[in-house]
Amino acid sequence: MTHDHDLVLRPSAAQTEAALNPPPGRNGGDLVVETLAGLGATTVFGLPGQHALGMFDALRRSSLQYVGLRVENNAGFAADAYGRITGEAAPLLLSTGPGALTSLAALQEAAAASAPVLAISSQIPTAGLGGGRHGYLHELPDQAASFRGVVKSVHTVRTQSQIPSAIAEAWESALTAPHGPVWVEIPQDVLLAETHLPVVTAMDATPEDVVPRPELTAVAAHLLSSAERPAIIAGGGVVRADASGKLKSLAERLQAPVVTTFGGKGAFPWEHPLSLQSWLEDRHTTDFLEDADVLLVVGSGLGELSSNYHTFKPRGQVIQIEADLGKLESNHPALGIHADARLALSALLETVEERTDPTAADRVRTLLDRVRERIASQELTLEQDVLTSVRRALPDDSPSFWDMTILAYWAWSAFDARGANTMHSAQGAGGLGYGFPAALGAAAADPTRPVLAVSGDGGALYSIAELATAKQYDLNVTWLIVDDGGYGILREYMTGAFGQATATELARPDYVALAESFGVPGIRTTPETLEQDLAKALTTPGPSVVLLPAVLRMFAPTHLG
Repeated sequence: MTHDHDLVLRPSAAQTEAALNPPPGRNGGDLVVETLAGLGATTVFGLPGQHALGMFDALRRSSLQYVGLRVENNAGFAADAYGRITGEAAPLLLSTGPGALTSLAALQEAAAASAPVLAISSQIPTAGLGGGRHGYLHELPDQAASFRGVVKSVHTVRTQSQIPSAIAEAWESALTAPHGPVWVEIPQDVLLAETHLPVVTAMDATPEDVVPRPELTAVAAHLLSSAERPAIIAGGGVVRADASGKLKSLAERLQAPVVTTFGGKGAFPWEHPLSLQSWLEDRHTTDFLEDADVLLVVGSGLGELSSNYHTFKPRGQVIQIEADLGKLESNHPALGIHADARLALSALLETVEERTDPTAADRVRTLLDRVRERIASQELTLEQDVLTSVRRALPDDSPSFWDMTILAYWAWSAFDARGANTMHSAQGAGGLGYGFPAALGAAAADPTRPVLAVSGDGGALYSIAELATAKQYDLNVTWLIVDDGGYGILREYMTGAFGQATATELARPDYVALAESFGVPGIRTTPETLEQDLAKALTTPGPSVVLLPAVLRMFAPTHLG
């Protein structure tokens, strides 16, 4: 009797010959790029360094497309966006010590946003592993320790034969829900040494599905079917699982109003009669959700931003579907279902009963009217006009990437993403400098669509060097920089808290002239001409910069009182 696990695929005569006589001139770096290609990678990001040269030399002999950025952190942001857009693990090639450590902030954002990034770094020579303090260039006593608290998994390679399996294991980890960044490190001597191992061809790293337990989805379906005022909070897990269609079907069957978190933008149609949009930083929305007798939370941990700064106190039964086990009931007691959003929503759709609720759409309209009245009372016409101009200029299917800047904070609540997986920001970890390099990664993933990046002048200075990258690879990214002469949101926070701001004002360059010095077209616009200028830049192939000098204000918070 033969069992499935006893079956072994026998190589053909040609495969055997190729394995016995691998091409000459290969090194450990070739095993890295061959493994990546075998796993299905087509594009890699990174920055070369002395210890990593074996990997970069091997790229010359591979079919992989390489996109090199000017700062490792920005390369990490580009890989993050590539992973978000494609759903594939995005390889990020780095060098030892300073190069590796410079990527940490980007990997923290990828972890917080569940973006699948496969970071592969060189290491000091094998003899130096273990903290022996041999004084190698870039030496750290334990480089991997710097990443263990940030990434999903860490994989240290010591021999060439370990390379394919370690990378495949990391690939599977990155793509198992919840997605996230992983870390592989390979010593310099292992990468540089000639290899006689066969060319890596057949790699399998299929991630495991996170399947809901049926007894839990049965209870959830019963609770939702019998609810009087059900509501749904849709988080980034819905977008990453490509489950927006199933979410819409479930909401309509239950007649349950839906609000999307800032990470879940586009998970539910903005103008749908059941759409509460994404006004989570609004007490009217918080009250509405607290009033639900059954609240379904899908793909969100209900963290600080998704809970109106932890002022949200649900009174009804919470059902939480979450692929990240550590987030289940981390903020509120719930019927916790550990599962991928798509699989859990599919299970609910099989068993939930249809509800009728003629009041649901009316309650949604009433809430949105109250939100609009609150914003209208604050004389924020400039901010709303600027956001409207951006929305009108941006093609519906074009992705946008937003830095931590006042216009982005507006967009979290007020911007219609017009589709899942089109609007992305750095609100996972909240670091500056995300928008432009991330947009470059998205443009590399899909050159057929223009991509928008939005930054303030403070965030722009973090990634200004990547104008050279945009020009070198002719990436189709339009960069909108809102220049208010400083860290605008910190200026507001400090003025509100202390009566005046300190360390928030910035000397800044002429961004239009600076862009043109890189060979990138730039234009200075006004709020009145923004829509026209931005639309023209987006429809013109290649990179461009649109500068908007403007001081924008935030709407008043509702969580402080």
